[in-house]
Amino acid sequence: MSVKLFQTLSEKYSEIIGKEIGVTDESGIIIAHSNFQLVGNTDSNIIDFLQSKSHNQIIEDRIYYKVMVKNKVEFISFVKSTEPQDLKYLELFSLNILNLKSFYDEKYDKNTFIKNIIVENILPGDILLKAKELHIDYNLLRVVFLINASSEKDIHVHEVLESLFPNKNRDFIIVIDNDNIVLVKEVKNKEDHKDLSKIAKTIIDTLNSELMVKASIGIGTIINNLKDITKSYKEAQMSMIIGNIFSGDQKVYDYNNLGLGRLVYHIPITLCQLFLDEVFKDKSADSLDNETMLTIQKFFENNLNVSETARQLYIHRNTLVYRLDKIKRLTGLELTSFDDAVTFKIAVLVRKYLASINE
Repeated sequence: MSVKLFQTLSEKYSEIIGKEIGVTDESGIIIAHSNFQLVGNTDSNIIDFLQSKSHNQIIEDRIYYKVMVKNKVEFISFVKSTEPQDLKYLELFSLNILNLKSFYDEKYDKNTFIKNIIVENILPGDILLKAKELHIDYNLLRVVFLINASSEKDIHVHEVLESLFPNKNRDFIIVIDNDNIVLVKEVKNKEDHKDLSKIAKTIIDTLNSELMVKASIGIGTIINNLKDITKSYKEAQMSMIIGNIFSGDQKVYDYNNLGLGRLVYHIPITLCQLFLDEVFKDKSADSLDNETMLTIQKFFENNLNVSETARQLYIHRNTLVYRLDKIKRLTGLELTSFDDAVTFKIAVLVRKYLASINE
């Protein structure tokens, strides 16, 4: 944080109120003072003031005021006076300190810059110039992780993520809202995409173990310049939406691995309904209970292998054959036939999609 703005502010306030005024950091070192000669000195009263619970306090010939940022003391402002009315001036001075810090952070903070790219709050033509100003490499391989999680504990999700990815010059952690956080991570080459799911699972496991938080993560594609961060972010959003509809039991959704869900999601709703009516005549799918649907899922997972499916479900092979015959009677589809199995699989996905729209 540049102290030049604080110094100018101190000098102007001193001219107005006719008294010495200044700011120290949390260790008591004076970083701005209306008497420039005192900048760099240490105020010995700060330690005692910080130990007190008071927000402001008169010590010797000065009034001190704690300037808080996110419930933490960031600066201490002071004025050489013991008169109660000067506390009001000091409060105004402190408010201006906060406003200047906010202005400076917004202009020069790297995370704010990356967030502006993500939410498209910066002109594409300005991104390269701003990146040079902030000393951020423009042409690097990066990928966006969209992390959906919330915690009611004192420690926040983003703080855990910052401990996982401490290199703030390479990896950027952006808080989008109370439940969503973006990790913009640098990767070495495009072949690293196969390792991204491992990173996502590490994040989920860490949040679960440290905060008891259940998280889900959408992963965008790897991009090669800052301007395309918003593209990877939108892909991560889309993978989260599609994944939640079609693969809700999973927690990591990769834009490069959305399967049939991606196809179904982009089919017009009217065509989806026509297809569903064609496959499941007389709403025959409504007759399939949870046990039957679990059987079908396992059957597909085992590549239509009756014996292996029966073994994993701990049922007799003939019991599974009976269930498959029941499905055929209800739907007219023979799931041991590859063509009918594909038709049923797509129909189930279409049914999930339409159900998500109606929720």
